[in-house]
Amino acid sequence: MKETNMELTAEEKEILEGKKGETLRKVMETIVRFGQAFGAHRLIPLTHRPHLVTSFGANSIKPYYAIINELIASRLKTFDLFTVDPRPFDYENLPVTLIEKILFSFIFGKQKDYEQQLKKLGLENEEAFTCACYLPEVGNIPHRGDILAWSESSAVVYANSVIGARTNRNSAGIDIMCNIVGKAPEYGLLTDECRQADWLIELKTKKLPNAQILGSAIGLKVVEEVPYITGLSEYLGSELKPEVLDYLKDMGAASASNGAVGLYHVENLTPEARDFGRKLLKPNIKTYVIDDAELERVYQSYPLLWKKPARKPFLCFIGCPHLSLNQIEQWVNRLEEELQKRRLKKTPVPVILCSAPGVIKEFKKNAPTGFKEKGIRLTAICPLMYMNNPLCARKPIVTNSNKLRTYSTARFFPDEEIIRIIFEGLQ
Repeated sequence: MKETNMELTAEEKEILEGKKGETLRKVMETIVRFGQAFGAHRLIPLTHRPHLVTSFGANSIKPYYAIINELIASRLKTFDLFTVDPRPFDYENLPVTLIEKILFSFIFGKQKDYEQQLKKLGLENEEAFTCACYLPEVGNIPHRGDILAWSESSAVVYANSVIGARTNRNSAGIDIMCNIVGKAPEYGLLTDECRQADWLIELKTKKLPNAQILGSAIGLKVVEEVPYITGLSEYLGSELKPEVLDYLKDMGAASASNGAVGLYHVENLTPEARDFGRKLLKPNIKTYVIDDAELERVYQSYPLLWKKPARKPFLCFIGCPHLSLNQIEQWVNRLEEELQKRRLKKTPVPVILCSAPGVIKEFKKNAPTGFKEKGIRLTAICPLMYMNNPLCARKPIVTNSNKLRTYSTARFFPDEEIIRIIFEGLQ
């Protein structure tokens, strides 16, 4: 790289000049060019562990594997141990036919080799596969003010909004490069200016909205800008209790997938909103009023991708992003109560609860047995990856996840409707 207008330290210049190896030079040049494209003037040190988005060994991304092999050959690793998004399949806990397995092998045929690469690059352990790395049972939890180079959209928006750490929504590959050097270009959500709100969201509903639909409405309206949400703390309170964290997790994931929200503020609740209040609002703020009618309009606008809308659901996915321990316990209790009330031994529609390996392990310590016999299964996969199999995508699958709805053919329903559909089917 001949020239750069970025303010680099002496060490960064040495790396860019190739004095610490050709591979590291290419890594640094990639980061510098990336930063220049977004107007960054310098690199700043990362202060917390990585989380990577690419967890699947797709046969189609061979150049990506070649890059990782070059990093490994040069004995380069991430500056700290990392977590990574969920694995793409689980033959033990999901219903998969022989033909579907063959197709999974064709799509994700590099999975075993890729996981070996990840281990050499700095993967924490075999249980580090989850999109919700910030859950206590996983432990990749930044502190407020930490500088990160994360890429998974639901983790980025949670870290920025709920924790008050700072990370841009980086692309796959860029996340690895930044975390090898241990620095990220300073732009976007790493700066005070870009963390100010572009939108004032005025919530005027009669009760606490469904988190998934509220997040969807916000994401569709503000896209990649920053919303400041008022009225929500009237229902959630002003403390980040476990049930509040669950709500914000799901709302944020929906806003990040239905739009591209990387940061939101909730008045009286999230860290920066509690400290600065409406001083976070930009001068030319835009306003979006969300009432019950608006939420219903958004819900009814979702496209139906099933060829036969009245088909009996094949299965129900719960947990995209991954469920917390509190959420797993709640769903299992609700389903078992419904089974008892209806005098049934098994749910008519199989229910797949998705969560991090560590969360599932913790839940099983004191959980009742016989899940599969009752139609309830636990898995640590990414349901999006399951739906990437064209044969699986043809199945009538229902979900309470707006993220899964957005990226697949799965059909979204709110929680109470999902419960009814599991036991009564579509009407």
